[in-house]
Amino acid sequence: MITGKQRSYLKKLGQELDPIVYIGKSDLTENVLKEMDNLLESRELIKVKLQEGSTLDPKECANEAAEFLKAEFVQAIGRKFVLYRQASEKEKRKIVLPR
Repeated sequence: MITGKQRSYLKKLGQELDPIVYIGKSDLTENVLKEMDNLLESRELIKVKLQEGSTLDPKECANEAAEFLKAEFVQAIGRKFVLYRQASEKEKRKIVLPR
């Protein structure tokens, strides 16, 4: 669980990101979740965009994905949301959270 201070820090980092995962009319599929898992392991912080064809609610989709991926929901704005998960290997960790 991340603190409010850490969430604010991650929100700031997330504003600078471009979406790297797009969810379309097929909604949240197994392949999309696998791709998000790989990206979280390599990048730790990802931004996801729900395209116009998707019928999902961004916050519900983000919470469902975060629960499945054991990640932290950072924020949802419009049709975009940001997820964070610390890399499992110390050598791969790129983001140092404030205490």
